Amino acid sequence: MNSLAEYVPPAGLSVPVVTIIDSAGHVLVRQQREAVRFLLQKGSGADIVFACGTTGEWNRLDNPRRQTVSEIAIDECRRFNAAFHKRVEAWVGITAETRKATLENLDFALEAAADAAVIAPLSIADADDPVEFVGRDIGARFEQRGRQIPVFLYDNADIAVSGKAPHLHTRDVKLMSRLEYVRGVKVSASRTVVANYRRAASHFKRRHEFAICIGNAYLIFDLFAPAVGLGGRLRRWHNRYLTRNALPYGIVSGPANIAPREWKRAWQVCRAGEPALMERYRRVLEEFRDICRFERAGRAYVPAIACFKAALAELGVCDSTTVAPGTPSLDAAQRREFGRRFREAHRRAAAIVEPDWLSVATRAAFEERALVHG
Repeated sequence: MNSLAEYVPPAGLSVPVVTIIDSAGHVLVRQQREAVRFLLQKGSGADIVFACGTTGEWNRLDNPRRQTVSEIAIDECRRFNAAFHKRVEAWVGITAETRKATLENLDFALEAAADAAVIAPLSIADADDPVEFVGRDIGARFEQRGRQIPVFLYDNADIAVSGKAPHLHTRDVKLMSRLEYVRGVKVSASRTVVANYRRAASHFKRRHEFAICIGNAYLIFDLFAPAVGLGGRLRRWHNRYLTRNALPYGIVSGPANIAPREWKRAWQVCRAGEPALMERYRRVLEEFRDICRFERAGRAYVPAIACFKAALAELGVCDSTTVAPGTPSLDAAQRREFGRRFREAHRRAAAIVEPDWLSVATRAAFEERALVHG
């Protein structure tokens, strides 16, 4: 069985790629490839392309479609790495509704030579004990296949099965982190929960061996904020206390589907502690977030995935903006309004971000659309 002793995951930006489908729910292969290529940005975008994450609507797809999207991501990353001599990894979400289907996805990930598998144990309806499933069932499958790939846990209360705990118990993370193949966790939770995971895993693995990746990517502007003035020093001490001095190894950013270069650069300047540039990229990325907010029946409504697909259409990456049944959508009026907002936000971003850090797929296509719709 292959050893994972030398494996170190890429530090930086992981993007859970959206799934481009038609009105019948079929994956549009050519457009899906373009969506992955857009994330790569010729080396200035994602460090990891994550197929079948929450932003990819994994819980709205069946296994054949999950595997199609995964295969495309793996193939495009492999082609990119060969052409550009880079290292961008393709991680495959293997979570399904049942243990059986999840293990089928793991088999696929092994056969397709994915760089890693990502699993949300609390989202599998018949996996009552996460430690047992990850340790026994996945471990047995690796034994049968005679090889392993890294496994990353995925903790997101929004997709946990009803009736289960919203987050993995710290004691369970501690136990799973002992497994050679469990190499980290992507967590969408408070800083306190993140700190508990870090503390639990640190007894068994070094930082690069058990990576904590933040699902709420906007937290980096706070966590990496320089200690300027009394307020800044207090905030920095508070962040270090909550995170047990363990800043994130990377971020998982759904919004990076429409701004991979900007998020890549934001991560870089946050890590470097450059306050002026941090503020510049915060402004840009928070505006891209804010234009996804609408109102329905007097309540806030944020159809984020629908907006990401609409933005990619505005950029000329894809034609289809269809979301899967059950995913919050944009009606016709909202779609027009979002297009207007996005074009304006993109123009402002072009004036704020540094040269070469504006994400554009086909500039001519984008400018043509802006003229038509503007």
